[in-house]
Amino acid sequence: MPVKQGPFLTGAMVALTLTTGMVEAVSFLVLGPVFTAVQTGTMLLLSFALAGVAELSTAPCLASLAGFTVGAALSARFESRSQVRGHRWFREALLAEGVVLAVAAALAWGIERNGEPLTGRHYMVTGLVALAMGTRNVSALRVGMPGMPTTVMTRAFTALIGGSLLAVDARIATGAGNRVRRAASVAAMFAGGLAGAWLLHDGRLSAAVVLLFTAVVVMATALSFALVPRERTSEAG
Repeated sequence: MPVKQGPFLTGAMVALTLTTGMVEAVSFLVLGPVFTAVQTGTMLLLSFALAGVAELSTAPCLASLAGFTVGAALSARFESRSQVRGHRWFREALLAEGVVLAVAAALAWGIERNGEPLTGRHYMVTGLVALAMGTRNVSALRVGMPGMPTTVMTRAFTALIGGSLLAVDARIATGAGNRVRRAASVAAMFAGGLAGAWLLHDGRLSAAVVLLFTAVVVMATALSFALVPRERTSEAG
């Protein structure tokens, strides 16, 4: 029973993609270097750290991988059971994600910027944010909106190029709707990363405030589903 895909859901996925960019700005610039949503990056950083590259540490990478694994596993179990019971699993998953991000923001209070020695609190925040992003990845996968994975831009960017007039790959779905979703997804990730980095640069805002903002956006996105007619956003049946 997938979530029905319409303009409202597209807007929600764009908002979630924007928050991913902001979360990764906090993760890389303050908590690591590490990634919490894009685990490809975390795996590579872990391999570099194990190879002895200076200024890289295995601890934040392991904290991220552990948190992401727990989040993805719990989310898959929860969303499957919620779907069987006929609940609006996507909204519930987003609310859970927002709560975890809010807890991470509270724990991050006092952590200012990259360059300070990493402590157990850094690793705990990293693990919690990664847990939220593990939940996000499962939710996005279950929604299955083409071109809008919310956390990984490689496929969307590739499809955007392959389906353009530059390439015209016959096996890539074309049409204005597909192009708009892919372009919006790539732009939102870039904008989120840019905004997050700018806010964190020179201490304009703390990591805690940026994480709290992302939590508010995610929970507002979840609650907004209650304001939209059920037939537009709920599971079939």
